[in-house]
Amino acid sequence: MTRTTKEGKGEMTINRKMSRRALLKAGAGTAALLAAARLNFPGGAFAQTAGPEVTKAIFGYIALMDASPLVIAKEKGLFAKHGVPDVEVNKQASWGATRDNLVLGGEKNGIDGAHILTPMPYLISAGKVTQNNVPTPMYILSRLNLDAQAISVSNDYKNLKVTADASALKEAFAKKRAEGKEVKVAMTFPGGTHDLWIRYWLAAGGIDPDKDVSTIVVPPPQMVANMKVGNMDAFCVGEPWGEQLVNQGIGFSACSTGEIWAKHPEKALGIRAEYADKYPKATQAILMAVMEAQQWCDKPANRAEMSEIVGRRQWFNVPVADIIGRANGDINYGNGRVEKGTKQFMKFWQDHASYPFKSHDAWFVTEDIRWGKFEPTTDVKALVDKVNREDIWKSAAKALGVAAADIPASTSRGKETFFDGKVFDPENPSAYLKSLSIKRIEA
Repeated sequence: MTRTTKEGKGEMTINRKMSRRALLKAGAGTAALLAAARLNFPGGAFAQTAGPEVTKAIFGYIALMDASPLVIAKEKGLFAKHGVPDVEVNKQASWGATRDNLVLGGEKNGIDGAHILTPMPYLISAGKVTQNNVPTPMYILSRLNLDAQAISVSNDYKNLKVTADASALKEAFAKKRAEGKEVKVAMTFPGGTHDLWIRYWLAAGGIDPDKDVSTIVVPPPQMVANMKVGNMDAFCVGEPWGEQLVNQGIGFSACSTGEIWAKHPEKALGIRAEYADKYPKATQAILMAVMEAQQWCDKPANRAEMSEIVGRRQWFNVPVADIIGRANGDINYGNGRVEKGTKQFMKFWQDHASYPFKSHDAWFVTEDIRWGKFEPTTDVKALVDKVNREDIWKSAAKALGVAAADIPASTSRGKETFFDGKVFDPENPSAYLKSLSIKRIEA
């Protein structure tokens, strides 16, 4: 960013003119800051290397629990600890706004990176969702979390006892359409994770998401209000909105997305390729701060504090009561089903949650081929290799002192099995596509 770069050059000039005595005094102050950082985070390794090229980047986030690592990295001073104290974490109105601001970039009053739906960096890089289809190259630096999105349904269907199996809705939706009424299903961005989860869920229940219902786009924080006034029959979004819906008695959760695909990848830390290529050290420093925040968020002892911090007005503006239950894996589905201590809480670090497996990105691209977002001729592996920068993650992990056992040896988690028995083999995406009965392409 121009202003920051100029400031950085100015600081370098001043530093060259500093006397040895001034340098020693500055060093003493730095040492105190380092000591304080170690005191606050005694469990994490602290890397002292050549400093980042710049100290600033602008990141966007949506009010969703999987943005917590960015919020915590800012609130706990982790960006400052890793040499990028001027990183901004700015709320975005929608995923469409996130896309538009990423296309602009930080130097043009946009953003440099974001808490983002994993497929979006692929769609943006390929120019599939940008104005005039102009590509904006992006990288995925890390995954932010696994699991903990919710598929919610209007109370109009509560008696059907819908779960991960959506088949009970097929007849009900057909009856509503026969009465001349529109069946609306909401997600947050075409081709994004929530779109793919609800499409998979519907299709597995024999409901065609393009022919049997109308899909609409609603920003996450507006989901509950829209269902309250009857604008939709079902929606998929991340927490805390599923829990808030139930707490307000407006609808119920059919399932948590981890019930569709256990330990599934969800959001990512995305960044403009231009920024990462220009400032590789700053990029790694930002990633290290977020990774350390993920470790903090993942500790059960920190869930209450995390919920309190992100719920504050300047971040999500959501009551802790709408966050803490599902953060702990305690789920009131809102239809008489209540389960305590489930595995459906959000994972930020455990189970290699932070590492961006290329095999997972291959599934997202393949699903977007399934629904017509990418051409059937798309070279899945080549696209993933271009966008997924797991090499930067591994470099950051080593610099952070992450244990070797927590750094995956392979870029693939192997074959993935879904709740309906379908299997995705990242080495053979076409076989997966052929196994699916409802899709927009002939595979």
